[in-house]
Amino acid sequence: MMPSTLITNIKQLVGTRTESHLLRGKELSELQIIENAFLRIEDDEIAEYGSMQQLKSNIGHQPSNIDASSQSILPAWCDSHTHLVFAGSRESEFVDKLKGLTYSEINAKGGGILNSAKKLNETSEDELFNQSWKRLEEVCKLGTGAIEIKSGYGLTLEGELKMLRVIKKLKEKSNLHIKSTFLGAHTYPLRYRENHQGYIDLIINEMLPVIAKEKLADYIDVFCEKGFFSKEEMETICKAGMSYGLKPKLHVNQLNSIGGIEAGIKLNAISLDHLETMTVEDISALNKSNTIGTLLPTAAFFLRMPFQPARELINANCAIALASDYNPGSSPSGNMNFVLSLSCIQMKMLPEEAINAATINGAYALELGNELGSITVGKKANLIFTKPIPSLSYFPYAFGTNLIDKVMIKGEFIS
Repeated sequence: MMPSTLITNIKQLVGTRTESHLLRGKELSELQIIENAFLRIEDDEIAEYGSMQQLKSNIGHQPSNIDASSQSILPAWCDSHTHLVFAGSRESEFVDKLKGLTYSEINAKGGGILNSAKKLNETSEDELFNQSWKRLEEVCKLGTGAIEIKSGYGLTLEGELKMLRVIKKLKEKSNLHIKSTFLGAHTYPLRYRENHQGYIDLIINEMLPVIAKEKLADYIDVFCEKGFFSKEEMETICKAGMSYGLKPKLHVNQLNSIGGIEAGIKLNAISLDHLETMTVEDISALNKSNTIGTLLPTAAFFLRMPFQPARELINANCAIALASDYNPGSSPSGNMNFVLSLSCIQMKMLPEEAINAATINGAYALELGNELGSITVGKKANLIFTKPIPSLSYFPYAFGTNLIDKVMIKGEFIS
């Protein structure tokens, strides 16, 4: 058992909640903060917290393990949408875009997802794990305590299994909470460009049975978009995955609104992710559902696309989360602190809304809302210790500065 840890003189203890639930609409702006606080950790869980005055009256003057004077403490980020396992990088395409090539033109010459798939299938499982482990360590130091990781750069039976096995190894080695998503339906491989049903059959009849047998995934995902997978194809693939116990978490409405929102809600998707292109009907449907809308502002930023309509979604009482979409093509960063800043600067979210969307609602988008995402007794001690900041709003305001002093995962500081 780990020793008890007492943290005292915390300038601001952020995100305290006696009970947890998914936040919708106006609730996102409600962020409880205790000034001059203490926090006690037993083993890897939050055992007690409150004001220093309460601590003194309850316990007296015993020495503390950690003096957090001038520091704020927040729940660690819950990044519910990433593609962190990939081989190599795609900065040459970045330069192509700067020269004026469109996504379609890059894709047509073997770029985009197909470029990543080629690199991945040429990379050994050990090398893929080593690259991915370095990225995981990097995002953890930036405050991420829970993360979802997708496959989708294999596009073959062997490639998809390689990715999912690497994710499984990351789960086994890392102290982070990791969820795995099968995204075989990311795009159509070249050999199946004119034979969509052939690739769908490969996913359903060959990939899914092995994934289920080896317990390699928690969720299933489909890129529902013009030129990729139609609404009907998405439904077929998701229902096959659901028969193996994989719940849908789906890419929808990044470029076009083609019915993915309505179909995803009917499938009881845990989350519908991207949402750059939303109609009034899409927003209304999301509002009436229990599905979380996950916004990925760094993808819109990197692709120079319109940002997601966060204010309209919040005003319509939708439940939204924030995630990094960490991937080599459209969001080559897993820095959730920058996600927070972009959400405030470009999507006009309040700092309190952004923090809640990146913590408690992110946890619910990972089905970990009862374990993570807030300062609540019984939850895991996944914590961000800030450097001295004048106020909480300074965190997203000073977007170019690393304001994290240290990160604690399950009651232990990471090195």
